[in-house]
Amino acid sequence: MASPTPDVISIAAPLSLSSSLIAATAFVLALIAVYVYTRLKSRVKASDILILGASDAGKTAILSSLVYDHALPTHTSLQTNFSVVALPNAKRPWRVVDVPGHPRMRDQFREFLPQAKAVVFVVDVSTVARNGLLIAEHLHQVLHAITSLPPTQPTPSLLLLAHKSDLLTSSATSTAPQVAVTRLTTILERELEKRRVSQANGVGVEGLGEEESEEMGGLECAGAGLFKFAEWDGGEVTIIGSWVDVDRSDKSINEKEKVGTEIQSGLQDLRSWIEQLS
Repeated sequence: MASPTPDVISIAAPLSLSSSLIAATAFVLALIAVYVYTRLKSRVKASDILILGASDAGKTAILSSLVYDHALPTHTSLQTNFSVVALPNAKRPWRVVDVPGHPRMRDQFREFLPQAKAVVFVVDVSTVARNGLLIAEHLHQVLHAITSLPPTQPTPSLLLLAHKSDLLTSSATSTAPQVAVTRLTTILERELEKRRVSQANGVGVEGLGEEESEEMGGLECAGAGLFKFAEWDGGEVTIIGSWVDVDRSDKSINEKEKVGTEIQSGLQDLRSWIEQLS
């Protein structure tokens, strides 16, 4: 009679179980690491101020004025410029990023938006009446990008700068910067409302492809009325007038020579706005 075969316990079973536990533990640890990294990254303090706007709006002259206290001769910039601005009453120095306004390059601002504490959108108010449609197209893309930031990303402050206000004529009741603010607000609110209505009616929006137009947001406002910066859902919009005195030989006949403290006053409201950023 054959002797019974002894039971043999395979070592594969405990090894397989052990491998599964190790793999599961590693997966959980990886998820925790990704979560912690994401949370820490979202808490990084925003350190940039972005200067956006069309070509020839005056962005680079503004930047040089903030850095050197006077505007240097400039030309249309085809590359992003970086400078550190330390104002006397500011709580900290800021890295200011001047993004080119050329249509093929202006979308580069999205790369810097996650680190932005503030966005300054510069508008040449001396030409906004004839360029309002194109300026609104650019601004719409900026508004959409801001409202599309993830919930963990703080929303940057938004300033619309009615620049070159010294080329406008003051009225009996308003200074030239006040006239500039009114002109910018009226024209851009009207153009952005046209874009919002076109989207709502399924009509293509100027400057956007069909699919992009359907997905483009950023123009939502409180209530059911017309588009108003004061009621924009994306946050508070500040609008101020400004100008700088650029040292160049081709000044317009409407441009007067500035002297003394007048050279500093053109950007005083902008400086004050930057100084209150925390």
